[in-house]
Amino acid sequence: MPHEHAPGHHHHGHGHSHAPADFGRAFAVGVTLNSAFVAIEVVCGLSAHSLALVADAGHNLGDVFGLLLAWGAARWANRPPTPRHTYGWGRFSILAALCNAAFLLISVGVIGWEAVQRLRHPSPLEAQTIIWVSAAGIAVNTITALMFMAGRKRDLNLRAAFLHNAGDAVISLGVVITGILITFTGWLWLDPAVSLILATIIVVGTWGLLRDSVNLAVDGVPQGTDMAAVRDYLSSLAGVVEVHHLHIWGLSTTEVALTAHLVIDDTSRGNELLREISRELHRRFDIGHATIQVESSQSLACDRTECAAESH
Repeated sequence: MPHEHAPGHHHHGHGHSHAPADFGRAFAVGVTLNSAFVAIEVVCGLSAHSLALVADAGHNLGDVFGLLLAWGAARWANRPPTPRHTYGWGRFSILAALCNAAFLLISVGVIGWEAVQRLRHPSPLEAQTIIWVSAAGIAVNTITALMFMAGRKRDLNLRAAFLHNAGDAVISLGVVITGILITFTGWLWLDPAVSLILATIIVVGTWGLLRDSVNLAVDGVPQGTDMAAVRDYLSSLAGVVEVHHLHIWGLSTTEVALTAHLVIDDTSRGNELLREISRELHRRFDIGHATIQVESSQSLACDRTECAAESH
């Protein structure tokens, strides 16, 4: 550590959690199915003059890019650290999420503009085409979601892929219902109206992704990690007099890192205390990469005012 506190003990606890390698096939199948479906949806949407299909195709194209980025980031994240990249490559998953969110928001803006124009000037469309293509979308998205179901509880990236595709299956169901309603009512305005609803759903889902990925990109405390609870836990440990220089950030979308200085009244039990802290940080807060320095309360060289200022 750069601070000259004495005596001092450092401990590094590591617990990495990347996307398992056995989901490579799931990513490959998911990308292939969704890419083929996007092509079919665009062709059929244009031929049927259905903005709802084109809107859903744009969203599914975002899913393809998202799967590719997540797949690539997962592979890079498993590469070992190097002398120039000492933390490894886990932040690729954060950059992938950030790029995916930005792409989806741009595509939603285009879809929203076109939907407004279509509301003002409705045009004929083929409801039967909408129904059959969207029904195929239900099948594609359901199959893709099921491939990630097994890993959704132990990997946040896999959980995101599962929830995203499961949501897309529901959206495609909505488009099928729209096609049926247009068949019986002839209300052409339903198509752009559904497009705006789909765009709104995408914005709501993407905004959270954008917010969380930006937060991680600027080393914010990851969503779901309670900074106050971590500080309270460390302060409550027997023998701990003070906690300062506490920092928590994301190494990737699945890994959380922590550094902290603990002032203790008995440095002779430092190693035992550090092992306990590392174990409990991982168990209680899912913090798998912890670096702890303990300092003696009797010989703390750091000025109290300076420490208080630096800890903020």
